[in-house]
Formats: sequence, structure tokens, C-alpha cells
Amino acid sequence: MSGVTDFLLRIEVLTPGVLITAFVIGGIVVALLLARRVPGWPIRAVVAVVAGAAIGALVLWVVEKWLNLLGTPLMWSARWWVIAFFAAVGLAVANASHSTWRRKVGALFGVVVLLLTTSLGINAAYGLDPTVGSVLGISTQPQIPLPPLTTAASLPAATPGASSALWQTWTAPAGMPAKGTVGSAVIPNTVSGFVARPAGIYLPPAALTAHPPRLPLVVLMMGQPGNPETQYIAATLDSYAAAHHGLAPIVIVADQLGRPTNDTLCLDTAKFGKVETYVNTDVVTWARTHLNILTDRASWTVAGYSHGGQCAISFAAKHPDLWGNVLDISGEEFPGAEHAAKTLSQIFGGKQSAYDAQKPIVVLAHHTYPDTTAIFTASVDDPVYVAAAKKVSAAAQAAGMRATYVELPSGGHTVDTLRGGLDKGFAALYPRLGLSPP
Repeated sequence: MSGVTDFLLRIEVLTPGVLITAFVIGGIVVALLLARRVPGWPIRAVVAVVAGAAIGALVLWVVEKWLNLLGTPLMWSARWWVIAFFAAVGLAVANASHSTWRRKVGALFGVVVLLLTTSLGINAAYGLDPTVGSVLGISTQPQIPLPPLTTAASLPAATPGASSALWQTWTAPAGMPAKGTVGSAVIPNTVSGFVARPAGIYLPPAALTAHPPRLPLVVLMMGQPGNPETQYIAATLDSYAAAHHGLAPIVIVADQLGRPTNDTLCLDTAKFGKVETYVNTDVVTWARTHLNILTDRASWTVAGYSHGGQCAISFAAKHPDLWGNVLDISGEEFPGAEHAAKTLSQIFGGKQSAYDAQKPIVVLAHHTYPDTTAIFTASVDDPVYVAAAKKVSAAAQAAGMRATYVELPSGGHTVDTLRGGLDKGFAALYPRLGLSPP
């Protein structure tokens, strides 16, 4: 990646300066589209705006209600952006009608500008893609230099008779970094063959010392569409590390999608590849051989947001030998929940029993989990995911997991819910992982 390209991809798009500038430009475009001096123009402009807005509302209804392509209702702010865009398109079409070629070109250019402005407005409403690179699904994280693996002989000796929990045995050395570091790593798909994007890696302050301890492992998966980026979990864990002598889990943000818009279901399928094998075999093998991590299952957490949340509870249910903890933030109830009929037909060949066998509540009902901690979070104003979280949490508890459901007071299905879920989740997990007193 060239220096110029890297610079462009790293541009922040959710800063007040960028947003205000974009919205002002969009307003100027609308004003220019309105400024036409021909007989009857005011009435034609009003009709065009109303007709465009009506078409926008109809498109939203078809996408959200009839086809259910989104799986969850859009935020009202996002809906207003869509309706406003279609209203502006109507105005642009009216401008292009019976006009000079310059006005036609200007109207077309105006539509492009307003499309970009609308996309930026919707992105700002959800807040999940802060840079040009993340909007385009292109990672700008450099390859992370990994510390050498520690050996038993190099680890600090625990006090005889004392607990082996890190919060009791670890002493932060002088000069330890105040924050962790992030980067990317290519994880070989040796067993699965699944073509994943580079994973995001977070190393906490304790991992960056001359003699680092072995730390708990978290494998996190983001939503769909989404990117395996570290900024949100890194911010959360840097805060926790600052309060706990630099201690935090090492994190792999694994790519379970391959492409930002793929709904791979987190299963091994002919259509998308062996995603389940990739995360639970390839990623796990790489973690064991490249990271200074504890190896007991009680120290391992599989986590996810939205699409990734469903992946997390599915993997925890199917692979209890690996995952002693699970954090499901606004996760879907089951694979392909937002387009179940399509999933049933295209992935399972219409075999309902085969589809049901992959649903977490069904898997949980056929096993017991005497030593697994599970945290489920969702925002009260995100009803589809609240219902899913409550249902799966109850199934986890019935299966013997120490399940906790936390309802956030607000946030919808946005970055605020992700941040809140990470914060509440690690508040519950820190004692379990030996990073804070019980």
C-alpha cells in the first residue's frame, strides 16, 4: 500500500469538521437545485420533492418490512437520511427535465454529492466505520510485531501458597507502556482453506514488557457488514488495563466474513467455506503458537457483536473444550436469522431439521456446561436483539452456563451498544479471568 493511499484510507470521516463540511456542501447542492428560474418551477419543485420522498419511504418499507433485508429496523435518523436523499433525487430529476445540458450535468453531479453525504450521515448515525478505509472494508493496520514466546523458566515466580491469579502475582515493571498496541496479522488457513482478511491484534501493556506474563485470550468477531478492526475493544481494554496494572487479555479480532458483506453464518458451508473450522482450528492453532497466552479454557473467551455475537455463542455451545467464556453483544438469535427462508433454501437445501441443528438454543439444549461463563448484552431500544439476547441467555442458563443478561439503557444497534457491551462484558469477565479480585 503506497503512502498516499494509506494516508487517504486513514482519513477520519466522523470528526465534527468532516461532518459539518459535508453537510454544508450537501445543503449548497440542494440550494442550487432549487434555484431555477422557469415558469411554474416552485410547484414542480415541490411535487418532485414530495414524490421523491414518497418513493424513498416506499423503498424503505420494501427493504425493511416486505423483504426484511436488514434483519433489524433502521434507526429513525438513518431513515430520514434515506427519505431526504430520494427527495433530493426527485428534485435533481426535475432539474434535468427540459433544461440545458449544463444543468443536466449539474443535477447528476449533485446526486453523486448527495449520495456521499447521505452515506456519511447514515454512517455517523451508527458510528461503526470511522475512517475511509473502514467504510471501504480495507484495513490500514500495519503488521504487528509479536513479542517472543515466554517459557515457564522466564515467568515470574508466584509466592508459595498464594493464588496463581494474575491480579495477585503480577507486578507492573517500571517503564511499562501506558496503553496497549494494535496491528494486524495474517493467520494461515491451513486446515480450513477459508480466505479471511488479516486479523486485528491487540496486545495490552503487560504483554509489551520485557518479561510478559501469559495472559487470557479473547477472540472477537465484528458485525456484518464489518471489518476485523481493533479500535473499539482496544479502547475498552486500555481503560481496564490502566485500572489493573496493565493487565488485560490479548485479543484476536478474527475475520469470519471474508468480505464485508458476506453472511457466512459462521458455519462450514460449500457456499462460503469452512468458517467454523477457520476460527476454532486455524485461529486457535495460530494463537497457541504465536501469542503469550494462558492455555486453560477458563482463560479463553469467544466474543462478538451482532453477526459476530451469534458466532460467539454458537462456537461456545459447540466447542466447550475450547471456550470457557462467551460475550454476545447484540447477537442474532441463530445463523441467518434476518433471512431465514433464504438460508434454509440456499444453505440447507430446504431441510429444516439440518438448519435447526445449527441454532444455538438447539445445541445448548443437548449439552450441559458446568464451567462456562456467558454474558449477553443488548440495548433496550433495539427490540429485535433484546428478544434474541433474552431467549439465548435463558437457554444458556438452562444448559448450566453461568449466564448473565445485561440490558443497556440506550444505543440501538450502533457503536454505543458495542462500547457498552464491551464495558459491561469485561466488568463481569475480569474476575473470572484472574485479572481483578473476585
